[in-house]
Amino acid sequence: MDVNQTKIMRVYQRLVDVYGPRSLRPSRAPLDELIHTILSQNTSDINSGRAFGQLRAAYPHWEELLDAPDDELYALIKGAGLGRIKAARINRTLHAVLEQCGALDLTVLSDLPLAEAKRWLTSLDGIGPKTAACVLLFALGRPALPVDTHVHRVSLRMGLIAPRIGADAAHSLLEAALPEAAVYSFHLDMIRHGKQVCKAQRPLCGQCPLRDLCDYYV
Repeated sequence: MDVNQTKIMRVYQRLVDVYGPRSLRPSRAPLDELIHTILSQNTSDINSGRAFGQLRAAYPHWEELLDAPDDELYALIKGAGLGRIKAARINRTLHAVLEQCGALDLTVLSDLPLAEAKRWLTSLDGIGPKTAACVLLFALGRPALPVDTHVHRVSLRMGLIAPRIGADAAHSLLEAALPEAAVYSFHLDMIRHGKQVCKAQRPLCGQCPLRDLCDYYV
């Protein structure tokens, strides 16, 4: 069995009991979220947030960035790491969105079926299932589940997914096992739990409120 739906729901409810309920309030436009998520790849939230702020201060409108010199873009975002790669990816993304949508606006994703919206986003160069899910969930409030390293690690240790399931495959499996209204809380609570308790190194199993449900804690 690739996924344990019964245990997923038990873990979800326990996490809500421990960390409290959450309400999703989309705060960024979907294109803003896409660029921000590209910057967040392989770096900390602090670094990506600072780089995004610098980028938006220099270019308040994405149209202004279309013809920006590569070196100038790199200088603004290098603090997020992999600056040359991310600069090229952002540039390609903006041009692809303009070409396919006719404007630098991704609100069209609101009207597409969820699976089609995911396919559209992941067809862009360098955009994987996690980035696509972040855009759909955080900007548009759609029930797409991003699976980062914390969500994946905790899911494996808890036995929510089979040991052979990688992060990319875990997106669809975990998402399908959750009610739409549970996706946002599950995502954020799994990340919080992974950072604070179920750490990659030296997990705090003795303090874990999920240990009676966990395959790792034996």
